[in-house]
This record gives sequence, C-alpha cells and structure tokens, in this order.
Amino acid sequence: MPNPQMPATHHTPSSTATGDWHSARANSWQLSRDRLDLGPVPLVMGILNVTPDSFSDGGRFYTVHNAVDRALEMEDAGAAILDIGGESTRPYSQGIEDDEELRRIVPVLEKLQGRLSAPISIDTTKASVAIAAMGLGAQIINDVSGLEADPEMLSVAVKTGAGVCAMHRQGTPQTMQDNPTYDHCVLEILEYLRRRDRELIAQGIHPERICLDPGVGFGKTHEHNLELIRSASIFHHLQRPILIGHSRKGFIAKLLGSKDIDRTFGTVGVSLALASHRVQILRVHDVAAHVQALNLFHASGG
Repeated sequence: MPNPQMPATHHTPSSTATGDWHSARANSWQLSRDRLDLGPVPLVMGILNVTPDSFSDGGRFYTVHNAVDRALEMEDAGAAILDIGGESTRPYSQGIEDDEELRRIVPVLEKLQGRLSAPISIDTTKASVAIAAMGLGAQIINDVSGLEADPEMLSVAVKTGAGVCAMHRQGTPQTMQDNPTYDHCVLEILEYLRRRDRELIAQGIHPERICLDPGVGFGKTHEHNLELIRSASIFHHLQRPILIGHSRKGFIAKLLGSKDIDRTFGTVGVSLALASHRVQILRVHDVAAHVQALNLFHASGG
C-alpha cells in the first residue's frame, strides 16, 4: 500500500475571509430549453469521451454503439448532465480538424435524440461543432478555452441560446503543462473568470446562461490544483454556477503515491471536499459512485 508524503502547502485565504459567499451562490442555470435547479447536493455531469486518445478512457466509447450505451447507463446512474466530447484536451494532445470531430460526435447525438431526459453538453472549442450539436439537441457549450479559441463561438452561443461553461486555462493542451506559473493562482483565476463573465455578457449572452470553471488540470501544477480545490468557495462570489472537472487527474495519483493507482476513490474524496464548498456541478467519469457518495454525504449532514 502506498504511503505518500503530502507536498508542502501554501494556503490561499478562504472565501469567508473576503465576505459571506452564501448569498452570492447561484441556485439555477438556464440552458437553451431546460433550467437546472442547483441545490445543496452537486449535480453530476457524466463524461463521455468519443475519442481514441483521452487520458483516462480513450477508446472505450469510441464506437457509436458503445458511446450511446454509455450515455444511457450514466443517465440511469443519476447523471444530471451528459458531457460529450470528440477531441481530447489532455496535456500534449494534438488537435483535430472540425470534420473529424463532427464525424465522431454527430452519429452519437443522432442516436441519442429522444432517448435522454438529461440535457446534453458538447465539449468543444469549435463553433462548427457546437452549432451542429445544438441542432441535434445539445443544450450546453462547454468550452475549455473560455469561448476564446474560435471567434465564431460567441455568435453561436448567442444565436442558439445555449447554456455556456467558460473555463480558465493557461496555454493550450500542447503547452499548458510545460511550466504553469502564477503569482497568486486562485486570485488570478478568479479575476480572469470575473473578466470573462463580463465579456460574455457584453457580447449578448444572458447572465443566467453562464457557468464558470476554474480549470483544474489545465495549466496548473499539482499544488495549484489543490489550492483551487481548497479555496473553491471563493468562486461563488462570481454569482454564477461553478463547475469543476477534477476526475482521475494527475494530482490525485500524485497525492496517492502512484501514477498507476485506481483514481476513482481519490476522485470521490475530492468531490466530497468540493461538495462541502457547495460547488454546484462536478464533471466526473464514475457517475454511480458519485451520485451515491454525494447523496449520503448530504444525508449525513455534509
């Protein structure tokens, strides 16, 4: 059994030091058709990677049949949102062309039409992919570039009335883990998200349609990721739903002392910490484990 040594920590002051966040915490998220209620238990967003090369489950759900079965399985397990992506954004991944991304996701979306109650999110930085997905029933654009990579993405979001999730990242997948550097990680990311929120609103996206993601694992060291998780409450001051995607990421393996260890249980542990910060949406691979753990955490007074 590994006996990892915890790294030295440099704590960021908690959000309570800058004021009570409870009154600022968003309690709903308006999508293109549905409105999600955000109560005390985080909603679980199930990850469906329709790719051959994602860092955790690349290739498992690459065929249309397997992807559709997985989506239905995650909804049955309690996923409140299904997040479907056709391009890996893991560190050092190579981008793909629009046509290839569409080839991967369109058949899956077509097969899922009318079969899901949970809203579908499309995980993409490409406007052409987003508009195709919205036409096939998706309600959310989840863009790891903060809707900055493609100049047409904002227009698509406005025209379709999509719910949008704008994430912070430092660099691109090809460069983001080379040497991520911040003077004050949490505060810099908070300010970026505040600024990006204002820019999205100025471009015509209604505030109720915006969700924000501090981008755990995207241009951050292991310690930066832990700082973000320990300080997650501070992001409620943005007055938007907060989404965090930490599932199976490298910092979990680092803390557990082995890169080859099963990261499921470590991921659930982080999720419970985020639940204690009242983060509204958790993006994870293992839906059933999270739904059960979060419900019991809440029922037990967490």
